[in-house]
Amino acid sequence: MIDLVFLAFIGYVLVLGLRRPFLWVLLYVYIDILAPQRIGYSLISTLPVSLIAFAAAFGGWLALDRKTGARFTLRQGLMLALLIYCWWTTGNAAFPLEAATKWDWVWKALLFAIFLPLTLTTRARIEGLALVLLLSVATIVIGTGMKTVLGGGGYENLKFFVNDNSGIYESSTLATVAIGLIPMLWWFVRHGTVFRPHWAVTGFAVALTFACLLVPIGTEARTGLLCIAALGGLMLRYTKRRMLFIAGAGVLGLTALPFLPQSYYDRMATLAEPGGDESASTRVAVWEWTIDYAAQNPFGGGFDAYRANRFAYTMPVKEVAGNTTTVEYREVIDEGRAFHSSIFEMLGEQGWPGLMIWLTLHGLGLWQMERIQRRWRANEDEAERWIAPLAAALQMGAVIYIIGALFQGIAYQPVMLMLVGLQIGLNTYCKRIDSARALLGRTTARRPSSAGKLAGAVTA
Repeated sequence: MIDLVFLAFIGYVLVLGLRRPFLWVLLYVYIDILAPQRIGYSLISTLPVSLIAFAAAFGGWLALDRKTGARFTLRQGLMLALLIYCWWTTGNAAFPLEAATKWDWVWKALLFAIFLPLTLTTRARIEGLALVLLLSVATIVIGTGMKTVLGGGGYENLKFFVNDNSGIYESSTLATVAIGLIPMLWWFVRHGTVFRPHWAVTGFAVALTFACLLVPIGTEARTGLLCIAALGGLMLRYTKRRMLFIAGAGVLGLTALPFLPQSYYDRMATLAEPGGDESASTRVAVWEWTIDYAAQNPFGGGFDAYRANRFAYTMPVKEVAGNTTTVEYREVIDEGRAFHSSIFEMLGEQGWPGLMIWLTLHGLGLWQMERIQRRWRANEDEAERWIAPLAAALQMGAVIYIIGALFQGIAYQPVMLMLVGLQIGLNTYCKRIDSARALLGRTTARRPSSAGKLAGAVTA
C-alpha cells in the first residue's frame, strides 16, 4: 500500500509539472532527501524514480521553463570546477571500484546544486524550494523525535524509515541537518507566504523545533550537541534580550537533564575525554595520517582514499574487579578507517586543490549572506523585508553545517549542497533587484516620462 501512495503522489506531481515545470525540481528534492524508493517494499524499489525526477527537472527547465533572470555565478563555477576535478581524481583513484561507487552519487549532487540556482528566479520559487527541503527533512525528524520520546533511541539503535546508516539517514548527519534547519523553520513562521503567519504555524514550528532538538538525543550523536551549542551562540546575535535568552536556555537545559538516559551521558562524556573512546582516538590518528598522505599525494587519492590508512594508537582499557578498577594502556592496530571530517575528507580524496575549492565555496557563501543582511536589514517594505532574515537563516544553517562537517565526512551532503544552491539563488535575486533599480535611476534621470513604464516592468 505504501508503494502505491508514493507512486500516486509522484505521478500526480509529474502531471502537474506539465504546466509548472518548476514542480519537477521540487519533486527531485523530495525524492533525493526522503528516498521513498528505499522506504517502499516492492514496486517502487524497482523503478528509477530518482532518475525520472532528475531527468524531468533538467528537461523541464530546458524545454518548458522560462529562463528570465537565470545567471551563472562564481560559486556555480566553483562547484563545476570541483565536479570536473572529482571526475579526474576518480579516473586516477587509488581504489577505482570504491571511488566509482561514491562518484555515482556525488556527481548528481554537485550537478543538481549547480543547476538549482538557475531555476530560483522569483521569491515564490525560493520559498517553495526552502519549504519542500524543510518539510522533507521534517518527515524524518518527526518520526525520529517520536521514537526518541517513546524510548526507542540509543547510539546506532534508533531506526529511521530505512535500515541504512548512510546519507541523511546516518545519525550524526541527520542531527546536523536537523539543527541547521531550525533558523529556516522560524523564518517561515514570520515571513512565509505559502503558510501565512498563524497560531497553527507557530505551534507546528514549536513542535518541530522540539523534535529537531531530540534528534541528537535519540541518536546520541556527539556532533549534534556541538551543533546545538553553535545554534545557541549564533542566535545571540539576533536576540535583543540576550541575558534573558541565556538564562532561559540554561533553565531549559537543566530541566531536560533528569530525562536523559544514562547512555547519553556516557556518550557525551567522551567529548571531554576523547582518548578514552575508540571512535574519537581513531579520528585523531586518521587526521594525522591524512596530512602525511596529502604531503605525498598533493592532488589526492580519489574517493575512499582512506582505505589506504593503517596506524597504531594507544587506548586505555578499564578492568573492574570487585571494588578495584585498573586501567591498562594497550596498543591498537587499525586500518581502513573513514576520515570523520569533511576537511580531511577533501584533503585526502581531492588533495589541496579540492580542499581550497570547497573552503572557498562555503566561505563565499557566508560572506554573501552577511552582505545581504547588511544591505537589506533596514528595509521595511512588505515585499522585501523577508530577504535579510532569510539570509541570516541560511548563514546560520551554513555555519552549523560547517561545524558538524568538522567531525563528519559530509563534504558532498546533498541537502547542504541544496542549501548552497538556495544561497546562490537568493544572492542572484537580490542582485537583479539592485540592477533594476540602478537602471531605473539612470532612466529616470535621462527620460522622466519613461520611469513609470520601467518601474512596472521591474515589479513584474
